[in-house]
Amino acid sequence: MNRRQLLTLGAVLPVASVCGRLYALPNAPGKLLVLFLRGGYDATSLLVPISTDFYYEVRPNIAIGRRGSDPNATLPVDASWGLHPSLRETIYPLFMQRQVAFVPFCGTDDVSRSHFETQDSIEMGQPLAGSRDFQSGFLNRLVSVLNGRQPIAFTDQLPIILRGEKDVPNMALRSLGKPGLDGRQSAIIGGMYQRTALAPVVNEGFGLRDEVMQVMAPEMEAANRGAITTKGFELEAQRVAKLMADKFDIGFVDVGGWDTHVGQGAATGYLAGRFDELGRALSAFAREMGPRWSNTVVVVISEFGRTFRENGNRGTDHGHGSVYWILGGAIHGGRVAGDQVSLSPATLFQNRDYPVLNDYRAVFAGLFIRMYGLDTARLSKVFPNARAKDIDLI
Repeated sequence: MNRRQLLTLGAVLPVASVCGRLYALPNAPGKLLVLFLRGGYDATSLLVPISTDFYYEVRPNIAIGRRGSDPNATLPVDASWGLHPSLRETIYPLFMQRQVAFVPFCGTDDVSRSHFETQDSIEMGQPLAGSRDFQSGFLNRLVSVLNGRQPIAFTDQLPIILRGEKDVPNMALRSLGKPGLDGRQSAIIGGMYQRTALAPVVNEGFGLRDEVMQVMAPEMEAANRGAITTKGFELEAQRVAKLMADKFDIGFVDVGGWDTHVGQGAATGYLAGRFDELGRALSAFAREMGPRWSNTVVVVISEFGRTFRENGNRGTDHGHGSVYWILGGAIHGGRVAGDQVSLSPATLFQNRDYPVLNDYRAVFAGLFIRMYGLDTARLSKVFPNARAKDIDLI
């Protein structure tokens, strides 16, 4: 990336309507990372609706307590919401610095509750009615209407969201830390040193390598689609940040392990561990971006939320509306954004899930207008037949 490209990233114009064209805000962010939590995470445990007794009635085993001196209680957000305590040392400080916002009741109108169908729907970003093109993702279409933006997918295979007319590279996160030697080659080299004084050192080195690779190896369910685990992402987030800061402008990464039908836990337990690892990864990403963090937006999404009520296995099942995270050094954070509703049996979708009040295409469209100054024609190419919703994220 040369000096001219660096200057171009920061060259933006105020929001105004001139001949039907919208221009981006001054100093609007130029770096975008979309993080997909595959498996449908329990957003109700992330952003806890502390103001309603109904939440505590229907989650007798997995609810997270209201604020207080208890370290397992929620962290203060506003009068209606509290944040999961596992994020106390990572995401919450960024929230207090107004660098994190949450958008509840967000998602797609897809009601299949199928991991694969809903993930595909979101990644395509196309209207649900009529025929859809599985080789056209909304981030690829975004790249195609922008000039000079460098995209990348940190995935094993190119995901739908970045398929399309523009060529996009992909790089598996696990390959970033892979050694240059495979197991067969390691055995040959180890044999060469077997009868020498260096044998213990060589064997110890290969042993450590194998241990690290075992920790990072994928052990994911089908819903994860080969996505890296939260533990793996924590290890790789700094490498992702270096690449995003130095070379790439639009990135995508997916993280698996969020399908919590059984024993998801509350303030502690399985889900809390995933939040902790994800929080540490995102915090490390923000630090590693350095000055570029002020020019970066990270959007954390999932295919759907989960049932408001806990199930008989102290877990939750496939739901509908979710909570999106928006992070970045220049966002209007420290708040809960978008349309909201008080939660009760009457306001739940089909008497079981969060409703979708903030359509994800509309939210992304509003964000892209602020970031890139897309006019109506370019916006309609990215999100056909969508109406942008500006919730003042930037």
